[in-house]
Amino acid sequence: MEGLKELGRYLPRSVVAELARKIDGLKISKKRLHEVLQRVCDKYEIHSIDANESAGIVSAQSIGEPGTQMTMRTFHYAGVAEMNVTLGLPRLIEIVDARRVPSTPIMEIYVKDGAGDLDKMRRIATEIEVTILDDIAEIETDLEHMHVLAYPDDHRMKSRGVTWSELEERMKKVGTVQEVRRTVGSTEKKAKAVVVEAGEPSYKKLQKLVEQVRSTKIKGIDGIRRAIIKKQGTSYMIYTEGSNLSKILEFPYIDATRTSTNSIQEIYEVLGIEAARNAIVKEAYNTLQEQGLTVDIRHIMLVSDMMTNDGDVKAIGRHGISGRKSSVLARAAFEITAHHLLRAAIQGEVDYLDGVAENVIVGQPVTLGTGAVNLVYKPPANLPKVAPRPRAVPAPPLEPGQEAKL
Repeated sequence: MEGLKELGRYLPRSVVAELARKIDGLKISKKRLHEVLQRVCDKYEIHSIDANESAGIVSAQSIGEPGTQMTMRTFHYAGVAEMNVTLGLPRLIEIVDARRVPSTPIMEIYVKDGAGDLDKMRRIATEIEVTILDDIAEIETDLEHMHVLAYPDDHRMKSRGVTWSELEERMKKVGTVQEVRRTVGSTEKKAKAVVVEAGEPSYKKLQKLVEQVRSTKIKGIDGIRRAIIKKQGTSYMIYTEGSNLSKILEFPYIDATRTSTNSIQEIYEVLGIEAARNAIVKEAYNTLQEQGLTVDIRHIMLVSDMMTNDGDVKAIGRHGISGRKSSVLARAAFEITAHHLLRAAIQGEVDYLDGVAENVIVGQPVTLGTGAVNLVYKPPANLPKVAPRPRAVPAPPLEPGQEAKL
């Protein structure tokens, strides 16, 4: 800061802090430091914009134009059935609409240590993945006794990491574990089964009960439908289909600094508005980059700042930013024109024509750039008066038969 004072230049505190962190520990002479500061100040001033620059319009066009070239597609994870990720235009619309739940919620989970141990990662994946009774057992109905029978498969239970004691604990509110006779093909044998009573002789109720028993949760975290292990270099990480950030971060072995979700509302609820703002920037930038479109990150930062500057995540639309504009004509130009004009007329609203859209509508110059400056010329009082130029005297009309003299 002292060097800047000596030079008579200005830099924001954040830039000064970053510069100090980078030159910390380096042996630099005062002259050399002044050179560095001069160059940084020059760069900073080049990148600053004019006070009357139409930053919003430029950002809107810079994101909107590449948006027209985006495709409507989903990415399919190789070798993984039914694991898709929404990308391209649908994903960008999801982000700017501030959707509560994305069409394909996905989490990237990292662990603090032991990321290179595949067996450990498999245990974590089975622990967080939701396991329902249908995943580990065969469900049958006994119409004679009005029962629902679930026959757990030992091999499927082992692969999902479920023990008999866990199963009995989970199912004790629903039914009881009994040893029953089961007919498979032409042979009859004894087998352990979870027996659930229908209660009353109703086929409709029995059918409903079958669906309830199938979807009974045995273990895992709500919302995490699947967990897939993926190798990154020498270590492993977990991709999940479904998202539940608050519950995942409760596990002591999860690395909270790297674990993330693509649900912006969830990040806002768990980590706060600043984290949500950064998530919007990251998700929108990555979505455009994945399509091979390069947009300056500052345009996306402006959009995310507009979406989060009130302390909550707002959509860009009539239910969010566009619907809250002070200008009647700007709101009417966006959507539901008649509704906005009628309401404004009833409430006696006044439009001061400060923005771009409203000036274009009424056909007058926009108050940006050269249109933002009004020039009024006042001549100084001591300015000498200019003598009037003598007026030409018209020639008298000619008499009949008289010729004009040249």
